[in-house]
Amino acid sequence: MDDKKFLEQLECTGIVPVIKLENTADAVNLAKALYDGGIHCAEVTFRAKGADQVISQMVEAYPDMLVGAGTVLTIDQCDQAIAAGAKFCVAPGLNPSIVKHCLDRGVPFVPGVANGSQIEQAMELGLDFVKFFPAEQAGGLAYIKAIAAPYSQIKFMPTGGINENNLNTYLAFQKIVCCGGSWIVPDHLVKAGKWEEITALCRAAVNKMLGFSIAHIGINCENENEAESTCADFAKMFGWEQKNGSSSIFAGSFIECMKAPYKGAKGHIAVAANSVRRAVYQLSHLGVEADLSTAKYDASGRMTVVYLKDEFSGFAVHLVEKK
Repeated sequence: MDDKKFLEQLECTGIVPVIKLENTADAVNLAKALYDGGIHCAEVTFRAKGADQVISQMVEAYPDMLVGAGTVLTIDQCDQAIAAGAKFCVAPGLNPSIVKHCLDRGVPFVPGVANGSQIEQAMELGLDFVKFFPAEQAGGLAYIKAIAAPYSQIKFMPTGGINENNLNTYLAFQKIVCCGGSWIVPDHLVKAGKWEEITALCRAAVNKMLGFSIAHIGINCENENEAESTCADFAKMFGWEQKNGSSSIFAGSFIECMKAPYKGAKGHIAVAANSVRRAVYQLSHLGVEADLSTAKYDASGRMTVVYLKDEFSGFAVHLVEKK
């Protein structure tokens, strides 16, 4: 897998569960629980025996799942992981010989760093993506923002102390590709084989990460006069300020009156998300496709707006990125 595709899938998934699986027979069940919950990647740590078997079974059952090896501390472990089908390797620290060995075999390696010297070592090895570990204990987001300034090309995967309460705070910083954590695969649920509960935790984490909310409702009016009249009615009823734009008029923040019919037989519903790109990825796995010909991007190339292909009861739906 090339580095660009690797980072794209990590970014779209957003959450990398760190898995320590004692019973290798549970590998496929756990992979299904993650996948069904919207988590399409996993870091299987070599802290547990049989990690290579777990990786092999997960990869075989879910070929499109991004399954990697964690806590890769030796060249032998690196070779075991790659032989099992690991699509990437991760370590808590940076050992240049292991990183180089893995890269020479064509597999991405994500070393752990906690300071500028280690970041520079990673850069010397040709890396631009690192694990920041242990994230909370090493200074958290404030430290990442500070250290990222002089190393503008470096992107991060914070791991350690990440949970559902601080996940979005980390992901809001654009130098952070994804976050690692174990809170969505708690040991007691794994050992009890409560796969549906793990799926529910994953789905809840994904939904919280995406942060869907209604941004506004668009009403298709026949012409500008109707748009002005409709908008004025809403403004009069609810005391909302009117804002006239080139193609529509807003009453407050939530009602948009189109000056001419646009997408959707009746109009459109705008749904805000923390990341439009992640939302498009997650929705595609639910069978909901985006019309990428309608996508809009900011100056950095980040997708900020896109319509879905289908209408819902006469309404088109578009995603818009929260500011």
